[in-house]
Amino acid sequence: MTVERASAAYGQRAAEYTGLLGNIEATAAPDRDLIAAWAHAQPDGPILDVGCGPGHWTNWLHERGIDVEGIDPTPEFLDDARVRFPDVRFRAGRADRLDVPDAGLAGVLAWYSLIHLHPDRMPEALAEFARAIEPGGGLLVGFCDGPELEPFDHAVTTAYFWPIEQLSRTIEDAGFAVADHNTRADPGARPHGAIAAHRIG
Repeated sequence: MTVERASAAYGQRAAEYTGLLGNIEATAAPDRDLIAAWAHAQPDGPILDVGCGPGHWTNWLHERGIDVEGIDPTPEFLDDARVRFPDVRFRAGRADRLDVPDAGLAGVLAWYSLIHLHPDRMPEALAEFARAIEPGGGLLVGFCDGPELEPFDHAVTTAYFWPIEQLSRTIEDAGFAVADHNTRADPGARPHGAIAAHRIG
């Protein structure tokens, strides 16, 4: 799955997606607790919300005093986010092309924004994160946990389950040290995984 195809698929359903999931009330309380604690634990400096979609997580962090910017490849999401959250920074961007200086970020939040990326391209995105994050800065990844690395039919476009151990190794191979990870299964939802790591160096 290419970034362009995934973006086009989301663009066609952006209004529907935003209406259902594009607000912080639609998120799980444990995720809000995790993301807030992670963001406040990062070094001083900007955090990039990669694949921010309709911008609700970006805005939520902004409201909590975090220096955050959202990037996304889908114009329809960005247009909506700028209208709903005019005080928050949003721009076009993608995981493998962050367009920031080397070591220019305190952290990257990639919350379910890598699930459509073909596994062969995951190292490229993680290498870009490692380039952009300062030593000691953080990475937090939310994803669909599964016993095997395999595709599934997501409502918008093909996505992938990742075993948490395999994704952790892939993140470490990119230059990070995994600090924590967890999984859970909420009723009516796919198994969830989260991995927190920091940039080595």
